[in-house]
Amino acid sequence: MSSEPDEWDVRIGHEELRVRGRYEVISIVNDILIGLWFVVGSILFFFDSTVTAGTWLFLIGSIQLVVRPLIRLHRRVTLGRIGGQPGFGGARDF
Repeated sequence: MSSEPDEWDVRIGHEELRVRGRYEVISIVNDILIGLWFVVGSILFFFDSTVTAGTWLFLIGSIQLVVRPLIRLHRRVTLGRIGGQPGFGGARDF
């Protein structure tokens, strides 16, 4: 067996795992909230008196859909700064 590192070896440090875990939780919470806003907003559309509230919940859910890629981008930049993974724009990003 060769003692040279294989190009497929993966080394993940404690800090990287902590950052990945934190962003995964943020992303999951965001996705749950998006679903809740759209479900509750849909229910509110059944009643004339709550259509405005439903519209606001749809708007909030739509804004959070824009937040999803921003969370991923911020995670990549953060990982790039700690050196665990290439950040934004590195050759290994693809």
